Amino acid sequence: MEVTMQTKRYSFVAILILAFTLAACGQNENMNAVHPEQTAETDNSPAGTSPEKPESSVTQPDDNTIEVAPGQAPKNTGGNAENAAEAADSTESDSSDEEKPASPLYRMNDAYRFIPIDENTPSKVVLLTFDDGPKEHELLESMLGTLEKHNAKAVFFVNGYRAKANPELLKLIADSGHTIGNHSWDHIDLKKEQADEVNRQISDVQELVKEVTGSQPKLFRPPFGSGDDKVKEIAKEHGMLYMTWSNGSLDWDPKNKNKPDAVITNVMDQLHPGANILMHELPWTAEALEQLLAKLENKGYGFIDPKTIQADYNNEE
Repeated sequence: MEVTMQTKRYSFVAILILAFTLAACGQNENMNAVHPEQTAETDNSPAGTSPEKPESSVTQPDDNTIEVAPGQAPKNTGGNAENAAEAADSTESDSSDEEKPASPLYRMNDAYRFIPIDENTPSKVVLLTFDDGPKEHELLESMLGTLEKHNAKAVFFVNGYRAKANPELLKLIADSGHTIGNHSWDHIDLKKEQADEVNRQISDVQELVKEVTGSQPKLFRPPFGSGDDKVKEIAKEHGMLYMTWSNGSLDWDPKNKNKPDAVITNVMDQLHPGANILMHELPWTAEALEQLLAKLENKGYGFIDPKTIQADYNNEE
């Protein structure tokens, strides 16, 4: 009986030892095991990088974020430097495309007429210009409305003292898509002035127009069409094309005051391809404008967009 009980004790101890041994082996195996999702995440990560962290419920700022201009579709950079660079290049390219000036279509000859640069560009066109403004809001709006109706662009050669008194009209011209030209500050005969005064008369207008509209004039017309080599050179130094005109409406002549029909007749009698038409911001000119533009169109003429004029020119007929 005593031997039997001892044998049972030995068997029980052996069973306990075996159970503890098996439990220990199972625990070691679990400690060395890796979760399947962790394995996949690690295997797909580039060398030297950490697995991607789970997204937080709170958005954190990212140093690689590219700011997008209002109205532009955001680009998906995904936090990737290569994608971010491509997005930046694309944004810069889009911006530069918008800022490109119109390609030159016309050049001016020594008679102040405009000639197509390319043979495929229409030659039966005129340039519309208006001097001595900006004056009155109602008058200017009337002229701008008529021009818009005929899809015509024009040059408004402004005087500095008028532009300073009416900066909102200067901006209205620019915002309407028309071109602002320099007509000196005080509307004096520059041919009779010293170089320093000529430079002041021109440069002060350049600065004012840039301050109000953001860009400087590229076209210059001397008051009374009076200029010499000195005036031409100073205008050139300011990056402007010097011009007078080749078709005068005579709307400034006292005998044509309040006579819109006379203005129309004067322009049509002098009409020629590439005509550089001189007019002014005057009530009777504004009244004549609708019928004048219609007559020009009926004759088969189009209107030069001043932005397509080449900035320099040579003396070819």
